[in-house]
Amino acid sequence: MLIRFRGTHTSIFHCNGVGLCSFRSQFLYSSTSTPAPTHFLVKYLVDALGFSNEEAASTSSKVTSLKTLKNPDLVINFLKQTGFDNTQMKKIVSRAPKMLLRDVSKTLKPKFQCLMDLGLSGSDLVNVIAKDVQIIDRGLVTHLRPTIDFLRRILGSDENVVKALKRAPWLLTFGPHHTMEANRLLLRNFGFSDEKIRKLVVIYPNYLTQKPERIKDLLHRVENDFQVPRDSPFFHYGFQVLSSQKKSMLDRKIGIFKSFGWSDDDILEMFRKLPYCIGLSEVRIQEKLNLFMKELGLGPAYLVSHLGVLIYSLEKRVVPRMQVLKILDEKKLERRNLALSSVLSISESRFIRYFVLPYKDQIPDLYEPLQKTVAP
Repeated sequence: MLIRFRGTHTSIFHCNGVGLCSFRSQFLYSSTSTPAPTHFLVKYLVDALGFSNEEAASTSSKVTSLKTLKNPDLVINFLKQTGFDNTQMKKIVSRAPKMLLRDVSKTLKPKFQCLMDLGLSGSDLVNVIAKDVQIIDRGLVTHLRPTIDFLRRILGSDENVVKALKRAPWLLTFGPHHTMEANRLLLRNFGFSDEKIRKLVVIYPNYLTQKPERIKDLLHRVENDFQVPRDSPFFHYGFQVLSSQKKSMLDRKIGIFKSFGWSDDDILEMFRKLPYCIGLSEVRIQEKLNLFMKELGLGPAYLVSHLGVLIYSLEKRVVPRMQVLKILDEKKLERRNLALSSVLSISESRFIRYFVLPYKDQIPDLYEPLQKTVAP
């Protein structure tokens, strides 16, 4: 059975004997298609923000419902007025091109105002959004405000929230608040006061967003593997040191100490007294042990009792001061007889008063050239 309809474009129903029909339109087979609705956006991005043709084509292809340039123009002008430069706007638009469709008055301004009310302004506001443009896509009522309120409860003040966001803007887009709350409770259970948690999170915001299982494992390792009591003033420092490096790196560092004759007990005592010694880079550990143990002949027992010498800068403090003592001894000039640990630990002004000024006539510029030569 064949049925024909009048019209410029002929449509034909083919029906079979059981009443099933199929429709075929000449439009389905047309070789021409409607131009992409955002084709004009390519030129706009090139002219307004300095996109290359390839970048502009790739970015505009992700914006499929744009019909005019009126809204992109409003968005770009708003960003300029807020303080974004061309480089930052290009970065934001390329990462989140659909931002060009956002209503400035109803969507963008309220979100920006929320962040400004918190205390972010000027270059700080610009940098936070530029580093994590997903902030713009989060709901104001459903996400941004609840997240800010949650961070405010943990960190105690808007000032601390701003400090944390400047370090880690992604805190505003992190979803599961229960993860952050679980980590906070874990830290409290292991003796961290609210004040310590605030200081810790402001400096290391990622502690809030890691899997609670990992945080719990790190805390147990500090207490059980390294035998640091929870009430020790160095417990939270030990936690910071372990959390900042992979176990494989930690094992390599311990291996370096052992290669210089340190025992397990020496290493545990060092960690309990001054965890930052194990936070030094592998290169630094090797350099310092070479100097103190191979060149100066100091043993693990001495260093464990005077761990401060391991954390001083070789270039800025240790080597220049040792060179001064060497010069004075070579010239057989009488000097104060202080232990090495005392020579390295005293303040700069006291060192100069004890070991430089008394010899300024015999050895002009005894200390300054050494600092300039040794320091990088």
